[in-house]
Amino acid sequence: MRNQTLALILASCVGLASCSTTYTAKDTSSPVLSLEQIFKDKTFNQERAPYFRWLDDGSGYTVLESRSASPQIADENKHGVDGSDIVRYQPDGSGRKVLVSLEQLTPIGSKVPLTIEDYQWSKDGNWLLVFTQGEKVWRSRSRGDFWVLNLKTNVLYQLGGNSPKPRSLMFAKFSPDSQKVAYVQHNNIYFETLGEHLASPLTQDGNETTINGNFDWVYEEEFSIRDGFRWNPDSKSIAYWQLDSSGVKYFTMINNTDSLYPTINRFPYPKAGEQNSAVRVGVVSLTDKQTRWAPLAGNSRDRYIPRISWASDGKALLIQDVNRPQNTNKLQLFDWQQGKLDLIYTDHDEAFLEWYYQAEWESDGQHFIFHSERDGWRHLYRIARDGASIIDLTPGEYDVVEYIGMNETTNSLYFIASPDHPEQRYLFRTSLDGSKPVERITPANYTGQNSYYMSKDTQWAMHSYSRFDLPPSSDIIRVNDHSVIKPLTRNDALKESLTKQNLPKHEFFQVAARDGVPLDGWIMFPPNMDPNKTYPIIFYVYGEPWGSTVQDKWGGKGYLWNSMMAQKGFIMASVDNRGTRAPKGRDWRKSIYKKIGSITVRDQVDALDAMAARWPQIDTTRVGVWGHSGGGSSTLNLLFRHGDKFKVGVAQAPVADIRLYDSIYQERYSGNPNSDPESYTQTSPITFAKDLTGKLLLVHGTGDDNVHYQGTEELINELVKYNKQFDFMSYPNRSHSLREGEGTTLHLQTLRTRFFESNLLHEKR
Repeated sequence: MRNQTLALILASCVGLASCSTTYTAKDTSSPVLSLEQIFKDKTFNQERAPYFRWLDDGSGYTVLESRSASPQIADENKHGVDGSDIVRYQPDGSGRKVLVSLEQLTPIGSKVPLTIEDYQWSKDGNWLLVFTQGEKVWRSRSRGDFWVLNLKTNVLYQLGGNSPKPRSLMFAKFSPDSQKVAYVQHNNIYFETLGEHLASPLTQDGNETTINGNFDWVYEEEFSIRDGFRWNPDSKSIAYWQLDSSGVKYFTMINNTDSLYPTINRFPYPKAGEQNSAVRVGVVSLTDKQTRWAPLAGNSRDRYIPRISWASDGKALLIQDVNRPQNTNKLQLFDWQQGKLDLIYTDHDEAFLEWYYQAEWESDGQHFIFHSERDGWRHLYRIARDGASIIDLTPGEYDVVEYIGMNETTNSLYFIASPDHPEQRYLFRTSLDGSKPVERITPANYTGQNSYYMSKDTQWAMHSYSRFDLPPSSDIIRVNDHSVIKPLTRNDALKESLTKQNLPKHEFFQVAARDGVPLDGWIMFPPNMDPNKTYPIIFYVYGEPWGSTVQDKWGGKGYLWNSMMAQKGFIMASVDNRGTRAPKGRDWRKSIYKKIGSITVRDQVDALDAMAARWPQIDTTRVGVWGHSGGGSSTLNLLFRHGDKFKVGVAQAPVADIRLYDSIYQERYSGNPNSDPESYTQTSPITFAKDLTGKLLLVHGTGDDNVHYQGTEELINELVKYNKQFDFMSYPNRSHSLREGEGTTLHLQTLRTRFFESNLLHEKR
């Protein structure tokens, strides 16, 4: 339960730059958190909100409900899953009905039901599509087996034709008319008429380098897209991406641990400044199986197509055509039957475009909703199909964080924003035609972070709510008045466990950088802090445009680790430097163009100085910092470039030399190394490795396909060259997340904890 004194502190301190707090000693008899409790024993397990699907008509939702299997089935089920029924509920949780039983999902001749990893309904409700036996492709388990169940005849069969090949299909989905299903197999697109067991190829040129309906590594990682084809609303054609990765250089990783002899994994990976895959978009007709390619001008290897979407009438395809520097996005409407391409809107920024959002079409296909920073803030615009009309639906000096949904019948559009406090999130509503002012839907008592999974008709939503020190709860609500229809999760057991812990106080604050730019942060103090003594401080940093660390939401194990460290006598803190993904406007985000690693870490230094002036309990001779990925890079830059301030650091999976990272991400923020070499030299940590004076722990997984171990090896050579002593841990064959392998998480957390204890917990002399 939240401490009342803390609540008063927060009420007076959040967002105020001049607020400071005097702390008094607290009872020391409460238990101290341990690494085993947090990362091994599941002492503080969190109850998750149920995973469910809203039905398209808004009449309810479906969930997977596991059944206890017989011993025989359990013995034969290699995945240890007893099987699940798919059950329907009304929005208030009543009217339980089994729509598909475990028995219906058991193939003929088998005693083992399908393990449902994902599922979807046909639009007419007569078919169920089940994904099972998934295996990883790049980041996700996207290749496996797909089965369809006819809900009228109860016939279950596997997709892939008369002789389906196991674990070879990707992205299967129903046609809008519920008569067909399409999927990708071996980089070609196929479709089947439901019930006919006949696979018909729509493309036949797919191979190792020609990729139809799928993506290469860098597209999936940096544009967050995996499924590379889109059914036309009329179900008579399919739009798809084709990538040609020939000429893209391969990256090679060695696995030394999984077999007697090392194995090699090779995949195309375009590093900054290197050749990209060529990309184009076409529409293939199911009738003649011929592809009509969009006649996009220019070099297909120096462009990106991060999003496509059919106009709701199905007569044209909207293509987002982005140049290689990623500062211009041309929205072009492709009339594929006429071979005609019309430019209807151009989004441009002098630095870079922040992200690429899906265009959300209205039902008549005459307007769509689009994100843009054209007025300096991320807003939602209603754009006419011909580009003649552009209306800002969310005017004001604030950012839209997320589009949630729209209802044309009620003239409503819903989105997430937080105009006053960038660390919080709330639901807002506006009109689709711009005729009504924006109004907040989330009630005032839900101060913190709020997320919503809304039904298609926007009548209902699953609402999840948490705060920095408050685990999440979730409810089904009626959106119009935000009334609770059915409680889902409360995490009461976890909350009760937390009340028995001697947890630290925290507050959100704001300080100014040397040029006056406001920087937001949070800080946690030791529970028994003596206001007359000084304490070491540890910063958690990310610092890059891909994320934000200062958010008023439950941090799970991260919050508990910070609390444990505070109990040990550390002050814990995090600050969002400029450029992070905080809802603070275009200038905030773009000010770091070609300056990541320089101005970003300078902000961290300025924040430390301002915090030390506000809180004299901070011992500026004992300052630590740690981060992962981009945060690992920031940690290196702080130690190498500002070693007079930051004394001890743990850099996990860092990008030591940004020349080694992928083209899409790095060129977006740093320019092209072929034309902007100084941008890369002056922002890469490796350039300044010779200036290390403090204590460094460097950590990396050798199987990291994202931030390659190669960079850490180059950094090691540079540190050795200048006789800079440091601590190092490699985790064999672990990926970027550093989670694989028995005991890895606890080992890493213990390693980092002991490093800070050994190097920062000594008394000031």
